[in-house]
Amino acid sequence: MRLYDLKQKEVINIRDGCRFGFPCDVEFDGESGRIGKMIVPGPARIFGMFGREHEYRIPWDCIKQIGVDIILIDSKTDDVLVDFE
Repeated sequence: MRLYDLKQKEVINIRDGCRFGFPCDVEFDGESGRIGKMIVPGPARIFGMFGREHEYRIPWDCIKQIGVDIILIDSKTDDVLVDFE
């Protein structure tokens, strides 16, 4: 699967049914060369006009299923929502 194909799938948390959005990037583990985390833009600030302060960094271990048009994850939302670095 290519990164382009991954970006076309919506990320949904199976714990609470929360829709995170669409992946924008991946983070690789430098030692193993494998994908470490999938990055999804976080919630928008005021009316979506002023950008974003947070992003979802979802560990690859939390991904449970990659389907035709969605990616199912199992994680607490607070655990994967981080500030921009």
